Amino acid sequence: MSENNEIFKRPTPIDKEVSWDKTQVIMSKTNSKGIIEYANEVFIDVCGYEDYELMSQPHSIIRHPDMPKVIFKVLWENLKSGKNFYAVVKNLAKSGRYYWVVTDFEISKDKNGETTHYFGRRKAVPQDVITKHIEPLYKRLLQIESVSGIEASEKYLIGFLEEKNRTYVEFVKECILDYEQSQNAQKRVELKEEEEEESRGFFSRFFGR
Repeated sequence: MSENNEIFKRPTPIDKEVSWDKTQVIMSKTNSKGIIEYANEVFIDVCGYEDYELMSQPHSIIRHPDMPKVIFKVLWENLKSGKNFYAVVKNLAKSGRYYWVVTDFEISKDKNGETTHYFGRRKAVPQDVITKHIEPLYKRLLQIESVSGIEASEKYLIGFLEEKNRTYVEFVKECILDYEQSQNAQKRVELKEEEEEESRGFFSRFFGR
């Protein structure tokens, strides 16, 4: 999130994933500028920083260099306009390992309608979704940014989404839903095979074969 007051030393990334319970929800609270005010135990366990190391630091303390800047640009534009934004993000743990999450935000405002805090919830993203859809797009955006800058990267992202007739959030949702549906279909096939095997086994026992 915000890059203000960034005084920490960023760890060197290594190509290994953090081992964590992916059924858990990572939670944090930041002020309107993205400065961390609270992190739950799951956040602390996954990122590897102690709570005292996270407090008063920008949320970008866990930003991974593999993340295209344009994704955060769009994220902030939506949040500042009062809209939630579900972004898939690769984060960097203190150990240098990475972990992928999809974000969900609750925006807190004062009586004058001014944003005071962001409550962030994050859950793991299926690896299949990352490998097939997210990583190829992000690598392309990152390459464009390194050569032509963030404006060119944003234009490519807009064109990519226009071709699919989807917003970024719709694209992410569709990728996850497609994965879940394919998993459910596979489970139904496996269940049917198990039922058929049990049926064959029953009649084999029944006829003493």
